[in-house]
Amino acid sequence: MASTIPDPLPGAQDARVTPPAADRPGRIEAHGIDHIPDGERHGHPRELFSVWAAANVNYLSLVIGGALVLMGLTLVQAVAVIVVGNLFWLLTGLLATSGPAAGAPSEVITRAMYGVMGNRVNNAIGGWLVSVCYFALNLAAAATAAFALVEKTGITANTPVKVAVIVVIAALTLAISVYGHALIIKLYLPITLVLVGVFTVVAFAVLRHADFSYAPAAKLSGVELWGLLLAGTTLIASGPLSYTTSADFSRYLPRTSSKTAIIGWTALGAFLPSVIVCSLGAFAATAVDMTDPQTALQTILPGWFTPVFLLALVLGTISINALTAYSAGLALQAVGLRIRRTVSVLFDGAVAVALTLYGLLVSNFLDTVSNALQVIVVLIGPLMAVYATDIALRRGRYDGIALSDETPGSPFWYTAGVNRAGALAVALGVTAASLCVNTLYTGPVAGALDGVDLSLPVGMVVAALVYALLMRNDRTALAARAQA
Repeated sequence: MASTIPDPLPGAQDARVTPPAADRPGRIEAHGIDHIPDGERHGHPRELFSVWAAANVNYLSLVIGGALVLMGLTLVQAVAVIVVGNLFWLLTGLLATSGPAAGAPSEVITRAMYGVMGNRVNNAIGGWLVSVCYFALNLAAAATAAFALVEKTGITANTPVKVAVIVVIAALTLAISVYGHALIIKLYLPITLVLVGVFTVVAFAVLRHADFSYAPAAKLSGVELWGLLLAGTTLIASGPLSYTTSADFSRYLPRTSSKTAIIGWTALGAFLPSVIVCSLGAFAATAVDMTDPQTALQTILPGWFTPVFLLALVLGTISINALTAYSAGLALQAVGLRIRRTVSVLFDGAVAVALTLYGLLVSNFLDTVSNALQVIVVLIGPLMAVYATDIALRRGRYDGIALSDETPGSPFWYTAGVNRAGALAVALGVTAASLCVNTLYTGPVAGALDGVDLSLPVGMVVAALVYALLMRNDRTALAARAQA
């Protein structure tokens, strides 16, 4: 029987019930992209805190924080950029509210924005391809730490050993993803606590050696400074903006769950660890060479703690990659392949492992993928903006049953299966962002502004305005607002 208890966030309601057999930690999750009936909804928004915290207490955050100082920012400027960039987690939290409203994952909800057929393209590129590339990059980072850990045991990390290490890490990651939602909810609180404990020790070591009076050799000002501040903010914001899939992890919550609580616990769970760990990276850059963070940090950590630190880097990456693989599996189903979620997750993992092995052992492929992902910010910004705007237009109301209908009779079929408003909004947003980008290439607008990269705000604003204008009289949006 459901019980009601006070919630730490105002307006939240508790719906603590025994999870149905379809969603229990010891069983493989039965649902994929299909609708979750109200009778199978359970849990509380506060569970989302540890899901997002475990995925954001990680090595990558340390690296990014250190990179801001290496780019030439002062400590104060770097911390300010870290805080502002991580505020974008509020959008991730907003998108998570659509999960309980529809009882469906983000990969299905976006049919409201792009149409049944148009959404398949969205999931193929903005969902599956991006997720698999991130999986490969994160797996490579975890493998590097694991190689160092293996070497400390006296085993030479030759090619067969490296292959075995990568496969083992991927297998642990995919096991979590295959068992799915309930296991993620169950595991991520203890994982969060373990990672917080490890990074607390790292924090003591870093703060003891940090140079709080640090100043870059060349003081930046004017356009050059603003360009660097915007570039740093975009770098930090690319993390939360890449999670247009946050409804995947909230869709089992009861329909009556507080939207404020969902936004708050999701955003807070990601914001706090991201800000703290990124800031530690910035402080560390004043004491050690953060161009090689893994090696540099070991020089200021206690000798006995180094293996624990390396193991934590692997655990943190497994946490973030399990979420990525889970969503990639749903995206592959939403593309139109009639396969079980477990099969799609394993397929995605196999592709990511192959890319990682090729990138680490054969060529610089992962560098190529990394460079491509730097440009993808011109895509993920507009995608996030359209999704958030759609939630605002519909006042957070979605018909999960109707969204599951893929026939031409579906209200979300639009024209030939494509919602032209969503497609045009993303196309114009990406075009505008491309003109302003200054990463692997310099767009004409960035060139005219002496290299200042405005791709993130411009792409998001253009996409949001175009979508809001074209969808203001859409019948499905009007119907949703009428029910609010």
